Amino acid sequence: MSNSFQTAVVTGASRGFGRAIATALVASGTGVVGVARDEQELDAVRHDLGTAFTPLPADATDETLAHEVIREHRPGLIVLNAGAAPHLAPLQEQTWETFSRNWHADTRHVFAWIRAGLREPLPPGSVIVTMSSGAVQAGSPLSGGYAAAKAAIGYISRYAAEESKRAGLDIRLVALYPQLTPATALGSAAVAAYAARQGVDPGTLAEGMQPILTAGQVARAVVDLAHDAGSAAEYRITPSGPRPLD
Repeated sequence: MSNSFQTAVVTGASRGFGRAIATALVASGTGVVGVARDEQELDAVRHDLGTAFTPLPADATDETLAHEVIREHRPGLIVLNAGAAPHLAPLQEQTWETFSRNWHADTRHVFAWIRAGLREPLPPGSVIVTMSSGAVQAGSPLSGGYAAAKAAIGYISRYAAEESKRAGLDIRLVALYPQLTPATALGSAAVAAYAARQGVDPGTLAEGMQPILTAGQVARAVVDLAHDAGSAAEYRITPSGPRPLD
């Protein structure tokens, strides 16, 4: 597969899926601008990946930032992966602030970057990959508004694909829904919370989730689908690979 992206932007690039995606893109020959809040963690990624990785410590929900990065770097690929760790508690123990946390981070940053991509616009042939969650299909009763916030990401991606088509922009949108995995800090915390709810050890619950989805498998799916001009619009991501949603 030949590389067609000179530059990509990855939000939430300092850890978890985002760091794995940045690593896979650099390995494929793409320069990556990595956006995250933690400067030290971004510097650690730069140390590992070298000059092909440009750290950008910033708030990914900043709409002005999205426009400025698109204008300066003209990315052919944007991977919208940033998000907040949900407050893990049942509904009655949530407040509106904790319940809506992922709307203000995950959903808001997807809205900001996709809107900027359509308005600048991105170069023809560009791709925007949005990271939703398998919680959209399975539900997430201990994560407040997390599942609904991630569902909204899928809707935004679909709406943007239609607007790109209507305007003749030739920007492709792909929404991914990775299944729950203890392989990331966010997923590990969720597994621990659901294990406690069921009265079992986290390891026991994780054992029932075998095979475990890894960050590397998610990254490989992102790179492959970003390069696939004939990709579907939405995929469930499992250890066996991407599966198009009906």
